[in-house]
Amino acid sequence: MQPSTATHAASSFKGNALAAFSFLLWGLMPLYYQFLPNADINELLAFRILFSVPFMVLVFVLLGRKMPSLAMLKADKKSVLLCGLASLIMCVSWYSFTWAMTHGQVLAASLGFFINPLFAIGLGVLFLGDKLSAAQKMAVIFGVCGISYMVFSYGELPWLALSMGSFFALYGLCKKFIRFDSLTSVTVEALLLIPFAALYLLWLWGSDQSVVISSALAGDATMLWLYIGSAPVTLMPLVFFALAIRATSLSMIGLMQYVEPSLQFLLAVLVFNEHFDQVKAISFALIWTGLLLCSLEALPALRNKYRSKRHA
Repeated sequence: MQPSTATHAASSFKGNALAAFSFLLWGLMPLYYQFLPNADINELLAFRILFSVPFMVLVFVLLGRKMPSLAMLKADKKSVLLCGLASLIMCVSWYSFTWAMTHGQVLAASLGFFINPLFAIGLGVLFLGDKLSAAQKMAVIFGVCGISYMVFSYGELPWLALSMGSFFALYGLCKKFIRFDSLTSVTVEALLLIPFAALYLLWLWGSDQSVVISSALAGDATMLWLYIGSAPVTLMPLVFFALAIRATSLSMIGLMQYVEPSLQFLLAVLVFNEHFDQVKAISFALIWTGLLLCSLEALPALRNKYRSKRHA
C-alpha cells in the first residue's frame, strides 16, 4: 500500500470514527435532559445561546484555529445574513427537540429525526434541482404512508416530530449557501442571537420570573449548571461532526445518521417506558422500510468508491 493510500485510509477511519461518535452523543442526549423535567424551554434556550459562544471559543483554542474576525465577516455579508436566518430556523428545531426531551416525548424526537431525510430529499428537489432515484422515491412514498397512517389513526398530525424534521432540514438547506466553515458558522449563529438571549435573561431576572437564577442566588446552583451545560452538551456532537465531515464521505455520513434516532428510539421504549402502540409500530415500520431502501441503494456506490480510492 502506498503512503498516500495509507494516509487516506487512516483519514477515512478517523472521519468515520468521529462521525459515529457524534451521532452516538446525539443519540444519548435524552439521558441529560432527564435531569430537566418540565424545564422552562424559553429560559433554557436563552442559556444555551448565551454559553454557546464561550464554548466555541474554547473549541477554536483547543483546535488551534483562528476565531472569525470582523474583517472576514464584513467580506461576506451574505453568509452572515444566512447565518442569522439559520440561527432562527435552528431555534425552532431545537425548541421542539428540547420540549420533547423534557416532557416525556423522546419517541416523537426519534420520529422527527427519522423523517428528517425525507424532508431533506424534498427540499433538494425543490431548491437544488436534485433528481430522485427509485429508492428515494419509494422512501418518500413509504414516509408519507407512515405519517398518513398515524394521522388517520390518531386524528391529528404529529406536529412535534414534523416541526423538528422539517426545520432541521431547512437548517441544512440554509447551510448549503453559507460559505463559512461549520465551526465558524455555528459561532456566528450564536453571536447574532446573544443580545436577544442576554436581554431576555436580564428581563427574567429583573422581573423576578427566573426560577433558575433565583434558586442559584439562594444557594442552590444545580439547575443553573444544568441549564448552562445544555450549551456544550448540544454543541459537542456538532463539533465532532464538523471535524468528521472533512475526513469522510457524505455517503458514509448518510448511512450513519440513523444511529442517533435509533438510540433515541431504544431509550424511549426500553429506558423511559414511553407508550409504543400498534399505530406507532406500523408508522415507524413504513418509514424504516423507505430509509432501508435508500441505505441499500447507497451501499454499492459507497463500496465502489472505497475500492477505487484504495487502488488509486
